[in-house]
Amino acid sequence: MPQRSLGRTGPRVSALGLGAMGMSDLYGPADEAESVATLHAAMDAGVTLIDTGDFYGMGHNELLIRDALRSSGRGRDEVAISVKFGALRDADGGWYGNDTRPEAVRNFLAYTLRRLGTDHVDIYRPARLDPAVPIEETVGAIAEQVKAGHVRHIGLSEVGAETLRRAHAVHPISDLQIEYSLISRGIEEEILPTARELGIGVTAYGVLSRGLISGHWSADRAIAPGDFRGISPRFGAGNVDANLALVEALRAVAEARGATVAQTAIAWVLAQGEDIVPLVGARRRERLTEALGALELTLTAEDLQAVEAAVPAGAAAGDRYIAAQMAHLDSEK
Repeated sequence: MPQRSLGRTGPRVSALGLGAMGMSDLYGPADEAESVATLHAAMDAGVTLIDTGDFYGMGHNELLIRDALRSSGRGRDEVAISVKFGALRDADGGWYGNDTRPEAVRNFLAYTLRRLGTDHVDIYRPARLDPAVPIEETVGAIAEQVKAGHVRHIGLSEVGAETLRRAHAVHPISDLQIEYSLISRGIEEEILPTARELGIGVTAYGVLSRGLISGHWSADRAIAPGDFRGISPRFGAGNVDANLALVEALRAVAEARGATVAQTAIAWVLAQGEDIVPLVGARRRERLTEALGALELTLTAEDLQAVEAAVPAGAAAGDRYIAAQMAHLDSEK
C-alpha cells in the first residue's frame, strides 16, 4: 500500500483512506456485518486511515469502528482514526447547527474516546466552522488535548483559506478535509494553494460525488428513505441526467485504459498531488476492492487531459449541497 503524509506535521497514512459514514447514516440502511467485514478487508489491504464523525448515527459509527478494530486483532497504533465533531442532532436524526466551544470540545472528545475504546484520537477536527466561536478558540481547545495526549493531530473540515491561516497560526494543522472530485473542483482556486503554502495536507471526500460518478448510478435508481441523496441537487430531476452524461464520457476514457469509471475518478484525485489522500466511502467489500484498484492505475499526462476533457471543471449540474447546507460552508464563502 503506497503511503502519503498528511501535511508537514501530520501522520503518514495509506494513500487511500476509508470513510465510514455510510455504514451508519445518511445513505439509507446498511448491513452491519458487511460493514465490519469491509473495515477488516480495508485493514487487510493496508488501509491505515479510517474517517468518522461522532454524529454519524449518533455514535453508532464510532462503536462500529471500535468493534471492527477489536475483532481484527490489530494494535491501536496500526490504524489512524480521524474524527469530526461539533454537529448537533436529535433522536429523529435532525440537525441543529454546530457547537465548537472549548467546553464542547472537551465534552465531545470524552464521549468519542469512550465509544472508540481508546485513549487518543489520531486526528480531531470540527466538522464545520461554528460562526459563534472564533476558530482560534476551537483550535486552542484541541491543542490543549494534544498536550494532554488525548489527540495526536489537529485537522479542519470545509473551511476557507482565511480560516485555514488563522487556525494554523494557533497550532499546526495536519490536514483539511474537504470535498474534491472531478465535479467538485472549487478548492483549486484559493484553498488548495493556501494549504500547500502552509504545509497542510488534504483528505478529499466525495471523490465519487456520493456515487454519482462511480459508474454504477442510473437516473431511474430508487433512493431509499433516509438517503440524503434524495434532496441532493446533483441527483435531482433535470440535473442527474446532465451529470450522468459526463459519467458516460468518462466511461469511454476509463474503458480505453481497462479501468472502471470509479477507479479513473479516484486515480484522477490521486494524481493531483502527493499531499492529497482520497477518502472512499465503500460500504461493501466489492466496492472497496474496486476502489483499491485505482492505486494500480497511473494516469499519464494524456490520460489526465482526456479525463478533464470528458468532465470539464465546472461542468456539474447543481450544487453539492442544498442551499441551507451550502450557507454553513466556510469553504464556499
